[in-house]
Formats: sequence, C-alpha cells, structure tokens
Amino acid sequence: MRRAHKVALLGAAVLALALTFHHTLLAAVGSYLVRPGAPERADVVIVLAGDLEGRRILGGADLVRQGFAPVALVSGPGSAYGLHECDLAIPFAVRAGYPEGFFRCMEHEGHSTRDEAVVAAPLLHAMGVHTALLVTSDYHTRRAGAVFRDVAPDIRYIAIGVPDSFFSADGWWHNREGRKIALLEWTKTVANWFRL
Repeated sequence: MRRAHKVALLGAAVLALALTFHHTLLAAVGSYLVRPGAPERADVVIVLAGDLEGRRILGGADLVRQGFAPVALVSGPGSAYGLHECDLAIPFAVRAGYPEGFFRCMEHEGHSTRDEAVVAAPLLHAMGVHTALLVTSDYHTRRAGAVFRDVAPDIRYIAIGVPDSFFSADGWWHNREGRKIALLEWTKTVANWFRL
C-alpha cells in the first residue's frame, strides 16, 4: 500500500511537471527535427521532393540566383498523374520568374529521402561535386542531412531549411497538419536510427 502511494505521488509529480512545462517540452520535440546550416558557396543545390506548395523549389532557385551554386538539381519522384515532381516544380519556379537554366531535373522512382540520396550520389560524383546545399522543409533538415551523409560521406552536405505553412518548432502542436508532420517526421527519424 505504501509503495503504491509513492508510485501515485511520483506519477502526479511527473504529470504536474509535464503540464507546467508542456510548451517547453513540445518545443524541444519540434526543435530536435530542425537542424539547418547557413548557405555557403557550393557546387550544386539539391531540392528535395515532397513539398507541393513550392517553397523548396523557390528556396533552391533563390540560392542559385544569389550565386551560392551554379545549378539546382531538382528531385523528381514519379507519382503525380504520371508526371515526375520535378516536371511540375521547375515550371512553377519559371513562372515565378527564375530562368529555366537554373534547374536540372533528377527523375527517379524513389519513395524516401534515402532513395533520393541513393539516386543523387552517382550523379553528384559524376558532376565532381564536393559540397551540396540540400534544400528541404525546416523540419526535415536534421534527417535529410544525416541520410545524405550516410549514403555519400565523401560529399559535404549543408541542409538548408525553408519554412512550412503548418510546422514551426515552437508551435507545431497548435494545428492538425503540424501535429501530423511532427509525428511522421519523428517516426521516420527513429526508423532512420535503426536503418529501417
């Protein structure tokens, strides 16, 4: 009986602390996912797939426009009505005022960040790339950088984050889409730890 009372008190104390510091704890959960680097001169920009709002492609195009790299390699899995994502992303950026010559389509049939890294590695080696800027959503920067470094450790990757409409590290739990993004990204992060 006495032991059960201690366990109940401990549980109540943990719950009280969690309620008191929930904002700090949830922000830490979101912040762990975000690990961007600062842009610097590189051999290529790689725009990762998975952003249907166009933030990634415009972020990559802007890096090329600013002179950080001569070209953006745009990942393009084939999954949208028979089109590769890069076939949609590049014209979107051109309509936004960026020259078509800024981009090179990287068509593939992959379904994950690791698939993108595996497809990109031989292309990057053939291009003589030593440093690449990975443009992705900010919540994806930690995992994307880790995956690409694991696949091709001889290339220096700098993950560049672009903001997402629904996810912010210190407020992702306030909307349904933000909660879904955090849960899915954490699931993928843990799976990546175990190479699943």
